[in-house]
Amino acid sequence: MNAARSLLLSPSYALAGLLVGSHLCAAAAAALALPGWPGGVLAALLAALGLAAAWSRALLRSRRSMRRISLEAGKAAVELAGGDSFPAEAGGHVSRLMVTLAVRHPSRRFLVTADMLDGDSFRALRIWALWGKLPGAGVAGKQLAA
Repeated sequence: MNAARSLLLSPSYALAGLLVGSHLCAAAAAALALPGWPGGVLAALLAALGLAAAWSRALLRSRRSMRRISLEAGKAAVELAGGDSFPAEAGGHVSRLMVTLAVRHPSRRFLVTADMLDGDSFRALRIWALWGKLPGAGVAGKQLAA
């Protein structure tokens, strides 16, 4: 029988770097495409957006950042830093590097990268997102012995 599992998330500095870097590239492109003060203002806004996205999504510092995922067979809940909790479902993308979770209210998607969880927890999240079940105790041992 599958037991409930609670996964505590850690900040992802790699994702934060990618978010800020991609926004800085967009800011540089905007500054080149729009000369003068309009390009400078747009570039500054894009850079600020990258910092805000990294703060909230990757570094998990906002009150609306995801802090914990509670998994059970067939269902999950996302707990935010502010204390709110919402039911979640697999959001459609599962890979060895990331999983997306969809929350209906508020309508939002959360990205969980592999470096936000330890290896076993991320594996359990991937299995739950694909199959709606948690890995059971002893299943892998029986398969490896065969």
